[in-house]
Amino acid sequence: MNPIRILIADDDAGMRLVMRKLAENAEGYELVGEAEDGEKLIELYDALKPEVVLMDVEMPGMTGIECARAIQDRDPRTVLVFATAHEEYMASAFEVYAFDYLVKPFRVERAMQTLERIRQRLRGGAAEPMDVPDVERRRMPVEPVQGRMMLKHRDGISFIDIPQIAMVMRENRATILLMQDGTRYVVSDGMAELDERLPDELFFRTHKSYIVNLNLIESIAPYGRWTYVVKLKGLKDDALITHERFEELQKRFA
Repeated sequence: MNPIRILIADDDAGMRLVMRKLAENAEGYELVGEAEDGEKLIELYDALKPEVVLMDVEMPGMTGIECARAIQDRDPRTVLVFATAHEEYMASAFEVYAFDYLVKPFRVERAMQTLERIRQRLRGGAAEPMDVPDVERRRMPVEPVQGRMMLKHRDGISFIDIPQIAMVMRENRATILLMQDGTRYVVSDGMAELDERLPDELFFRTHKSYIVNLNLIESIAPYGRWTYVVKLKGLKDDALITHERFEELQKRFA
């Protein structure tokens, strides 16, 4: 199994050394790079495509929160972990769906536990149990939706059947519409525009980067401290759902 690619960033050389040792000693990880400021972090992220980013919040150029927003627009599945001496940024970390928030000076054991939980989630190990109800067992009947949509995309214009849309997601700073048969369209509409165009009785905005077809939800499992992963029937691609939107989804499936 391939190691998990991790990128670290902190403007303090001593803290980068600590982060480096964590990455080197954690099972199943490969340290692919390190940055001393936010702009360098984004440059390395684009070049190296890490699965995990461990970073400070206060950095020159771009803050860790600003970097997190930029990274999420590229790939919302990237696991973000903040390590900072300032507890007051925790609310902002919540907004960008950080997997964890380590307050300096943190214990090495605490940080290693976080990396182990990430490894279990990314590589299919046994995750720690969480109180997540089984949506599949309480499936809400969704009324059939008919109709077609004219879709403008980079290859032209297509007319598609709305019920065949599986998911809309952000990927590589573009909006992707994924059909049930696996066809992918890079569309000109943004997430907000498609959220308005798609019928509420069939589609649900689970996350700022995902809209899913309710009829395709198969299961939901924990992914991070404030985020869950949504498995969709017949698809390799998954979606993410925030804790707040999960609570809203529970009401619809009750």
